[in-house]
Amino acid sequence: MWCCRLSHLQSRLQDLLRGRVTFSALQLPHFKSSFPLAIHWHHTASKSLKCVWQQHEDHFELRYANTVMRFDYVWLRDHCRSASCYNSKTHQRSLDTASVDLGIQPKAVRLDETTLFFTWPDGHVTRYDLDWLVKNSYEGQKQKVIQPRILWNAEIYQKAQVPSVDFQSFLETKEGLKNFLQNFLLYGIAFVENVPPTQEHTEKLAERISLIRETIYGRMWYFTSDFSRGDTAYTKLALDRHTDTTYFQEPCGIQVFHCLKHEGTGGRTLLVDGFYAAEQVLQKAPEEFELLSQVPLKHEYIENVGECHNHMIGVGPVLNIYPWNKELYLIRKTHRPTTSILPLRYYCNCFITYVSIFLSHCLSINQLILFLIHFKVHCSYVSP
Repeated sequence: MWCCRLSHLQSRLQDLLRGRVTFSALQLPHFKSSFPLAIHWHHTASKSLKCVWQQHEDHFELRYANTVMRFDYVWLRDHCRSASCYNSKTHQRSLDTASVDLGIQPKAVRLDETTLFFTWPDGHVTRYDLDWLVKNSYEGQKQKVIQPRILWNAEIYQKAQVPSVDFQSFLETKEGLKNFLQNFLLYGIAFVENVPPTQEHTEKLAERISLIRETIYGRMWYFTSDFSRGDTAYTKLALDRHTDTTYFQEPCGIQVFHCLKHEGTGGRTLLVDGFYAAEQVLQKAPEEFELLSQVPLKHEYIENVGECHNHMIGVGPVLNIYPWNKELYLIRKTHRPTTSILPLRYYCNCFITYVSIFLSHCLSINQLILFLIHFKVHCSYVSP
C-alpha cells in the first residue's frame, strides 16, 4: 500500500521536474484516518495567473486571480452559456432550471488556456472563462463595489468645488451629460444651470437623464405652499432631514427639482449625504448599523385632501444594503411619518435610540446648507 503510494508520488515528481505544467497531485492521508481516497488537486501554470481547482462531492473549488471561489455544480450547469442553454441576443437563459438534477456532478473537467470545460453526465459541455467565474462568483461579488461613491460632509463637498453643468451643454453634448452623470453618481447630487423656467424645459432635462416615472402626483407636477395636497411639502413648515417616497415599494431613484418662481424670503434647502452618516455609524457602532439595516419598517402615506385620496405602504429598513457585500444602496427616512413606524417589539428601545444616533450624524457631521429657492417648484421623479 505505502510502496504503491510512494511510487506514484515519485512518478509525479519526476513528471513535474521534466517540465510538465498540468498534473494531478495526491496528498497523503492523515495518519489517524483509515486511508480514505486522496483529494485530487489540479494545477495549471499559465503565462499570466496560476489556476488551481479541486472537485469536491457537492461543489467545485477554484483558486485564481488571488481569489478562492466555491461553485455549486448545479449552479455551474444552470449558468451554462452554450447556444442551447443561453440566448446571447436577449441575454436570457433558455435552460429550464427545474430540469437540472440537484445532485449533478461533472464527468470531467479540463482547462484550455483561460477557459474551463465541464462535461456533464449527459455529454453536454459547459465552458467558462476564468475571469467570468471570478466576476460572478460569490467571493468575487463580495469584493465588487456596485456603485463607487465619494462620501461627503459640508467641508468635503465645498472643498471639492464640484462644477455645475450648463443646460445647453447638458442637453446637446455627450460631454455635458457625462459630467452631470459623473457628479450625480459620485456625490449623489448634481446641478444644471441656466434652465429656462418652464415645464417643457424641465421635462426635456429629466428625459435626458432617464424615463420619467408616473406617480400619485402625476408625471410632472408643481408644488408650492398652498396645501393643495396632504403633505408637509405643500405648507410653509420647514422640512427636516428626510428622503422622499419612503412609502413606495421602490422609492424614487433620481429627483429633479427646478425652481420656477420665488417671491418673498426663505426657501433654503438642506442637503445631507446620508451615506456618509451611515458610514460614520458603521465605523463607530457596527451593531447599530446592523440593526438599522435588518429591521423592516412600514412606511405609510395617507392623504385625504380635496379630490386626492391616497393610501400607500412601503416596507423596508432605514438602511438598505446588498446582502452579498454589505454595500449601502438606499436610505428610507421620513421626516414626519403619517402612522406608527414601530418595529418589532424586541427592538423598540434600541431601534429608536439608533435612529436618533443616525440622525445626529446627519445633522452634526454632514450639514450642508445651500441657498436654493423652494417656493414654487417643478418636480419630477426619474427612474434610476
